[in-house]
Amino acid sequence: MSERAAPRRLRLPIAAHEAVLLTILIAALAVLATLTDRFFTLDNLLNQGMLMTEVGLIAMPMTFIIVTGGIDLSVGSSLGMCAILLGYSWHNWGFPLPLAIGFALLCGAAGGFVNGWFITRLKVPPLIMTIGTLALYRGLAEGISQAHSVRGYPDWFYGLGQGALFGVPSQLWILGVAIIIFGVILARTTIGRSLYAMGYNETASRFSGLSVDRIKLGIYTASGLMAGLAAWIFVSRVSTTRSDMGSGVELDVIAAVVLGGTSIFGGTGTIAGSVLGLVLIQLLKDGLALTGVKGDATIMVIGTVLILSILITSFAERRRDVARMARPPLRQTATDQTATKQGGTP
Repeated sequence: MSERAAPRRLRLPIAAHEAVLLTILIAALAVLATLTDRFFTLDNLLNQGMLMTEVGLIAMPMTFIIVTGGIDLSVGSSLGMCAILLGYSWHNWGFPLPLAIGFALLCGAAGGFVNGWFITRLKVPPLIMTIGTLALYRGLAEGISQAHSVRGYPDWFYGLGQGALFGVPSQLWILGVAIIIFGVILARTTIGRSLYAMGYNETASRFSGLSVDRIKLGIYTASGLMAGLAAWIFVSRVSTTRSDMGSGVELDVIAAVVLGGTSIFGGTGTIAGSVLGLVLIQLLKDGLALTGVKGDATIMVIGTVLILSILITSFAERRRDVARMARPPLRQTATDQTATKQGGTP
């Protein structure tokens, strides 16, 4: 199978899912804006952008991973581990703060590399491997911190999580750059086409000469690195370091990616869809909270939206497949008909 085959065949269904998701998003915004006047304000929208940045950053490489048919459940624990390593390497181990930040990012990438190495070299299933490192990395964070937090960072450190550039929160600029980079890689490069091919048929991709193991190792390492970056921003935003940071983040990330149209079985997905899923989930959480809906009900609403969007897209794809199968075969050209009558091959 060629590298271009999978993405070309799957482009229309994905575009249809994104259109459905965009319609749902616009409808949700319209309804929530009428229910409370505090929702559709610039300050509130920018604040929600700040809150979704950490999930959004991790959702970028998670899209790559799920497109290949993999999964990474360790990202929340990686975030917590990197946050603790950042705080403790600076406060307890004497690292200069810039070095502590770099150390946390390096440890995040190393954690992702460990996942990728075991998955590609020892053929451990991604689900099993990342469940194991989910517990391992969270245990490391709790063991290092001993339930203590780190505070008192210098003022310049809070610029990334609490500052703004041209009136837009600093972390949103980082998220925007990440969206562009990952979006271009997935949609416009050989690596992106390889990811689709791997998710569509990994065995065929290997026979086609694709560096399947090398690419997998790279995307799991990128997942750990983005978890480290999210930890840096998270600590800067909340002004403290705790071992429970990132708990449950992996579920939010996977929900955003799957809601955005990325198939959990691999082979389909876009960064634009993941961004739409991320925005829809965050705005639903905020809008329902502002209207007085409790947390349990919010989860139910988000789950319902997720199921409905998937059902609508599946229905549209099924109708499209039926219509395609019902098309009459292409007519033979006059030249082909003449060649057939003469006993030749068309």
